[in-house]
Amino acid sequence: MSLRKLVMALGITSALIAPAQAEETLVVYTSQPNADAQQTVDAFMAAHPDIKVDWVRDGTTKIMAKLRAEFAAGNPKPDVLLIADIVTMEGLKREGRLAPVEGLELEAYDPALYDAEHNYFSTKLITTGIVYNTNSDIKPTSWKDLAKPELKGLVAMPSPLTSGAATIHMEALTQNDALGWDYYEALAANDVKPQGGNGGTFKAVAGGEKMAGAVVDFLPIREKAKGSPVEFVFPEEGVSAVTEPVAMLSTANNPEAAKKFVAFLLSEEGQKLAADQGYLPAHPGVDAPAGFPSRDNIKLMAFDAGEALETAEQDKMKFIEIFGE
Repeated sequence: MSLRKLVMALGITSALIAPAQAEETLVVYTSQPNADAQQTVDAFMAAHPDIKVDWVRDGTTKIMAKLRAEFAAGNPKPDVLLIADIVTMEGLKREGRLAPVEGLELEAYDPALYDAEHNYFSTKLITTGIVYNTNSDIKPTSWKDLAKPELKGLVAMPSPLTSGAATIHMEALTQNDALGWDYYEALAANDVKPQGGNGGTFKAVAGGEKMAGAVVDFLPIREKAKGSPVEFVFPEEGVSAVTEPVAMLSTANNPEAAKKFVAFLLSEEGQKLAADQGYLPAHPGVDAPAGFPSRDNIKLMAFDAGEALETAEQDKMKFIEIFGE
């Protein structure tokens, strides 16, 4: 065989065996931790090898600042937004920045976990409950237990002035008639001094500086498995939850790929990925990670994202009045 024919033959063979190359690009802005974001993108591209994903990761506040600047310049880049909370998504929806995604299989999902007009969808549940040190004499089972005199000065909690999850928690508790602002005033009277984020709260309880506190679930559940002297409780009144919603922007350059990304996160495969990453899946039929109770035993507090959107800033001011921050 001539050299020319051999090269041609090899070229044809290479073309036949070469893996499919991505033919289109999807741009995702996310606040997921880097490792989780990479896993999510890799899993999606494995399921859709014809789609290449370019992603940008930062905290929700910084992601939104970047996106706002792009809106102002008339050049928003992302097709998909995957961020921490539905309050931010509700604001974007009201501004007409999101587009509905139809045709999804949502029958198993709690309607409270997605927008009624299908503009955004919760992908997991990062709940805020109670952590306590196993050396504590009090084993709290209720939010009100944190206001008991026996725990005076021994309770830690993150501040809504610092933590997005703590903001959602504040809004959920103050929307609850059995708790409300009276509960926060009781905490202040019990010498609770909210500060920082969830990491600092967990360290204070695990290290014995404090005996109990309010914190996101995965920190104590993961660290207990590593030997940390803590227990995590889903209180009887229920828990608040940051739900890491996903949405397609109304300005998406690649809406078809964006719809596939949303569908993937809500699929059984996408929900199992969330569980593998150590989070409580939004889909009740997908098993929770080790250390979590079954979804049947976790009560979510009622939460109105629209109300929270309207009241969050004034509620932070009231929080400052109560705790003197």
